[in-house]
Amino acid sequence: MKRLMEERYGGDGVALLERWDQLIANESQRPLEERIKQVNQFFNQNLRYTEDLVLWKKSDYWATPLETLGVRAGDCDDYAIAKYITLLRMGIPLENLRLIYVRAQVGGVESKVFQAHMVLGYYPQPNAVPLIMDSLVNTIEPANKRPDLRPVFSFNSEGLWVGNQQAAADPTARLSRWRDLLARVQEEGF
Repeated sequence: MKRLMEERYGGDGVALLERWDQLIANESQRPLEERIKQVNQFFNQNLRYTEDLVLWKKSDYWATPLETLGVRAGDCDDYAIAKYITLLRMGIPLENLRLIYVRAQVGGVESKVFQAHMVLGYYPQPNAVPLIMDSLVNTIEPANKRPDLRPVFSFNSEGLWVGNQQAAADPTARLSRWRDLLARVQEEGF
């Protein structure tokens, strides 16, 4: 991975990759809530929010953690994906993590404006209220304390959910960007 980072993004990318590896090594044995907090802070502090069209010259591109770290930027899905992969590498079970596609209320509680947004949810139990890790908010709150987010669906490498009901569909069959991302992540050595 280090060689690939050096080839694509140079020494600056390698430096952040080493800090990421250090985060994973140092935090993996800490209590769960501390791991989640540290991962959320790491990405929210080290990346700048940048739209896909500006960064990748595509309207919607899901970047791998290596790409996101390499350019030190991404949009909401890139943050959520990087946090997801990081927590998996720290030993958090897959069944506790889901990427959540939401409609985010923009402009305050009275606003009628919503936009597509992605966050990462940690589910202590399958049907529990998840803790939300958001690229735009540094605090981690239970979903029921985030009235600005309206969930549409959630997914991980093993399933796709609408509400708390798991769909019969394979998420890699239904979500081509997810399938493509997982293949690229594997090629990069994750």
